[in-house]
Amino acid sequence: MARKIIVAHSAGQCFGVKRAFNIAMEAAQSEDSVAMLGDIVHNEHVVRKIDEAGVNVVPQLDRVDGAGSLLVRAHGAAPEVYEEAHSRGLKILDATCPLVHEIHQVAREFAEDGFKLIVIGDHGHDEVIGITGQVEDAIVLAAPEEVADRVPRKLGKAGVVVQSTQNIENVQRIIYELLPRVRKLRYVDTICGPTKTHQRDIRKLPAEVDVMVIVGSFTSANTCRLTEISKEKNPRSYQVEDASRLEADWFVGMESIGVTAGASTPDWIIDEVVSSLESLPG
Repeated sequence: MARKIIVAHSAGQCFGVKRAFNIAMEAAQSEDSVAMLGDIVHNEHVVRKIDEAGVNVVPQLDRVDGAGSLLVRAHGAAPEVYEEAHSRGLKILDATCPLVHEIHQVAREFAEDGFKLIVIGDHGHDEVIGITGQVEDAIVLAAPEEVADRVPRKLGKAGVVVQSTQNIENVQRIIYELLPRVRKLRYVDTICGPTKTHQRDIRKLPAEVDVMVIVGSFTSANTCRLTEISKEKNPRSYQVEDASRLEADWFVGMESIGVTAGASTPDWIIDEVVSSLESLPG
């Protein structure tokens, strides 16, 4: 009997990632020299295509050709990056996700209103660095356990924003810990729509299938979060970067397979994984 393969409707790239990829590929064709401070998104296959197109990754702006262009990645950047690029005479091509720009705006408004900015997100993540760079002395919280050490008691006013790909349940737990420590707490839900849809599907599909496959890079925070949630619902959940990482033993005796993918995983990689699953022996 043929296995049933169910692909989540939300699987794959969000519009922000697709937009950034298209901007990068168009820039590679139209600009003489294009550079980025790090990878455009967290997916090796996308990064390879952009590299082959001629977009260079540099560690710092002084490595960019003075007559060249700086491509700001989907995760965004701090204002200092834009300022330095302008001072060096670089053309700026902004591929920041529009939803991330909205988070930056909220962060600045909190600061202007006298609220201490608290960012719920992963320490050192590119998006979080860009958000905290909008204001001075922002607090970053990645887990509820960090609240006691990082947030002073009886903090007067604090405004909370969230890395766009955070786990909704983790955010709720952190807010619960913040409430008794902050006199006036404002929270703006900045988890993006695609992330919410991904997480909604991953809380349902794994329980409906025998085995679950999550496609995406291990450097992708949102993909790893999908895997984490999926394993809570179904221990037979496996994350793979592409079809070559599938192991036939995972599917022996399994009649149904669920497939989803992170927001930075391109459609062609998902299609290859599904094709490989369809060709597995029964």
